[in-house]
Amino acid sequence: MQHKTQLALSFLLSQVLLLACADLECVPGFQQKAFYIEEPFQFTEDQPVLKLKFDDCKGNNKLTFEVSNPDFKVEHNGTLVALKHISEAGRTLFVHAQSEHAEDLAEILIIDKKEKHGALKEILKTENNLGFLRQKRAILSSPVLVPENQRGPFPKYIGKVVSRSVGEGVRFRLSGKGADEDPKGIFKINEITGDISVTQVLDREAAASYELEVEITDVNGKIIDGPVRLEVLVIDQNDNKPLFKDGPYVGHVMEGSPTGTTVMRITAVDGDDANTDNALIRYDILKQTPDKPSPNMFFIDPEKGDIVTVVSSALLDRETMETPQYELVIEAKDLGGHDVGLSGTATATIVIDDKNDHAPEFTKKEFLATVKEGITGVIVNLTIRDQDDPATGAWRAVYTIINGNAGQSFEIHTNPQNNEGMLSVVKPLDYEISAFHRLMIKVENEDPLVPDIVYGPSSTATVQITVEDVNEGPIFHPNPMRVTKLENIPIGSKVLTVNATDPDTLQHQTIRYSIYKDPAGWLEISPTNGTIITTAPLDRESVHVQNDTYTALFLAIDNGHPPATGTGTLYITLGDVNDNVPSLYPTLAKVCDDGKDLRIVVLGATDKDLPPNTDPFTFELSKQTGPEKMWRLATLNDTHAQIILLQNLQKANYNIPISVTDSGNPPLTNNTELKLQVCACRKSKMDCSATDALHISMTLIFLSLFSLLCL
Repeated sequence: MQHKTQLALSFLLSQVLLLACADLECVPGFQQKAFYIEEPFQFTEDQPVLKLKFDDCKGNNKLTFEVSNPDFKVEHNGTLVALKHISEAGRTLFVHAQSEHAEDLAEILIIDKKEKHGALKEILKTENNLGFLRQKRAILSSPVLVPENQRGPFPKYIGKVVSRSVGEGVRFRLSGKGADEDPKGIFKINEITGDISVTQVLDREAAASYELEVEITDVNGKIIDGPVRLEVLVIDQNDNKPLFKDGPYVGHVMEGSPTGTTVMRITAVDGDDANTDNALIRYDILKQTPDKPSPNMFFIDPEKGDIVTVVSSALLDRETMETPQYELVIEAKDLGGHDVGLSGTATATIVIDDKNDHAPEFTKKEFLATVKEGITGVIVNLTIRDQDDPATGAWRAVYTIINGNAGQSFEIHTNPQNNEGMLSVVKPLDYEISAFHRLMIKVENEDPLVPDIVYGPSSTATVQITVEDVNEGPIFHPNPMRVTKLENIPIGSKVLTVNATDPDTLQHQTIRYSIYKDPAGWLEISPTNGTIITTAPLDRESVHVQNDTYTALFLAIDNGHPPATGTGTLYITLGDVNDNVPSLYPTLAKVCDDGKDLRIVVLGATDKDLPPNTDPFTFELSKQTGPEKMWRLATLNDTHAQIILLQNLQKANYNIPISVTDSGNPPLTNNTELKLQVCACRKSKMDCSATDALHISMTLIFLSLFSLLCL
């Protein structure tokens, strides 16, 4: 059936050609340039495929044929046969014929069954394929097929355009891109004979075809016929090797994966015609490094480029491999992998990923540690072994104390550098309470184990901890100590008897006391019984007292080797007594001599003591001498009073005696003088320079007059 189809198509095409060319002269070359055959299940060796007809119009002297697929040949009579049994021949075959006087190229398209019904239509298409006309025209042009990368010399004949309008003065003219348009001058036509030539090497990857037009003109350039389309098809040559462009290629596969697990896909591209074997790529693994445990750990699909595992899951064991990383040299070869095909290579890296199929195990069942009481920090590092990948959670360890840590005195953390368990004391241990501790430790991985693996007895261990006794300092009870005392209690008064005990109960040591810090020097302590007494008056108003509280530090020292010291803090809250007289402010005042404001100055009083030993204050003006009173004092509130001028005063300085008394029991009085300056005031300016000569107070004036009268 296949051969009948081929013969029918070939016969029908030849009839079309004969009709089109019946009245034309002999055209050198293939009399049919394109063939369609149905793709058979297999091309059989030496069985004819079809017959081609080539005529150089001069006897075909020294005629030779070349086929693009080396698995085929054309015999001298033009019969195309297969040289061997072939199941895959590609989509296109090209046959190149050359004689002493002409050469030409024919194309054989291999179509599948789905394309079969369209084959006749393709043959009979008007200018879309072979360029033949259903009706006679003056110009007849068929597609011109030109191989790329032809060797010179140039120009080289590639085809011919024929016309019925042959006569004197008739000219052929070629136009279009590649002729008179950029890129100009690639193709030329003999204006007399219609011979078409190419002037340079063609590159199919730059331009796969050229659409030209042929016209017939008279000697004056007037178009007689046309234009007719002339298609120049550039035949692909295998001049591009496959290239890997997406590297680097790195794939991962889990250890223990079943045979046939896809690891990755690696693909190459070929710049040649995708419809020909020139771009038909096949893949192969050239080299595997390392080659153990099997030299063929992986397989690559020759068509798709998928890399899959081919060894059993038992061999795909990361822990038994020489290295968990494999390097594959991948080859991509065109022409369907044929020996003469061009090839390119790339390296694919395959990493065998770890899964948690090994439980961590302690290197020994029992670890020993020694720590001094009262010390915190790491006391021992627990070592384990785990065969899984150190860069994964299948290797990283998680430690847990599962027994023996009732007081929460211990913690364990993982050292991220070496995976060891760092056991630490976080609460100081007491030798007198317990000299030994026994912990049970469990180790697991961050990632869960695979279903068929469990944690065994080796994933637990014990830690025996021995606590060493050290001489600890005595401890005050309570600490801090607090008492309340009135200030100014008699010297030698007892403040407190401190109590300190030695935690080293098994050593039976004695304790002595001393002062560590006593900022004001008010205290002393008995070295033997710890009684604290005063050595000076306690003053609540002292700079050493903050917020009514005096702070002192004491030491308790045992007689161990070496001696150990404990520190106790004493807070003495001082109660207030009325031991400070009130003070008056201000003690200097200035007034104008114009007497406009008889309220001279407002006085205030303060007291360092605390209520009720402060306000309300009593303000009094000492007795005035002389015939007339010059001022009086008026109380404003509990803490302030006012001096009022009773008459205008001359510019001078005056001393006014004033007493102020607090409300303590007994009350305390402070006698002081207010210095009053009477100054000249002009235009809101005060001038006190004339008052530099001090005017003696009225009391002193009276005493001076009395002395003069007694002389």
